[in-house]
Amino acid sequence: MSGDEQDGKGPRDPGHDSAGHRARLRKRLIEGGGDALLDHELIEYLLATAIPRIDTKPIAKALLAEFGGIAGVFSADAAALARVKGVGEGAVAAIKIAQATALRLLRAEVSERPVLGSWQALLDYLRADMAHITVERVRVLHLNTRNLLIRDELMSEGSIDQAAIYAREVVRRAIDLGSAALILVHNHPSGDPSPSRQDIALTRDIAEAGKRLGIAVHDHIIIGAQGHSSMRALGLL
Repeated sequence: MSGDEQDGKGPRDPGHDSAGHRARLRKRLIEGGGDALLDHELIEYLLATAIPRIDTKPIAKALLAEFGGIAGVFSADAAALARVKGVGEGAVAAIKIAQATALRLLRAEVSERPVLGSWQALLDYLRADMAHITVERVRVLHLNTRNLLIRDELMSEGSIDQAAIYAREVVRRAIDLGSAALILVHNHPSGDPSPSRQDIALTRDIAEAGKRLGIAVHDHIIIGAQGHSSMRALGLL
């Protein structure tokens, strides 16, 4: 069995005009850009680079069905991807490298400008990174006096519905890094980004502790598959 067949976990399809079909996809992509391809075609072409002798259209459609859309596919962890029929190690790597590249580009948009002046870029980055993960993660964005991002740190990773984080740990880390301001971020795996009473109480505790030391808390952003919420915009901070 060849490596391509093994990675695709299925036989080659001799009746599928893969070379011609992919050439047509490639032509549409080059001439019309990414918008010229449907979601399943983008994934299909990406997978074809990893398993070139397999018809990757059914695999692409199976991935979209399993994870609810293209964002879910690229955010899914490697083990979950590998459970989909036809997805081997090479296909998983292709998906994860595409995700990593997209996040690197989005992060660059955030890192190169003052965060408060590029708020939409920050939201785009956070949604791409956190909206579809299945465990709750708490991150703290540390900013300098010019509101430039100096550190994006994962503070806690919890179960499907909770993550432990303590105000004193956040403030102590801010002192260590010389942070002038913070933006708190976490996700709700349920998809609903509405802040809970615990979210509100914790945010106020951190804001109060930071205020005493001259460290501002600009916002607490909650990310979910259904959107995002800003405690600053909601008048909760």
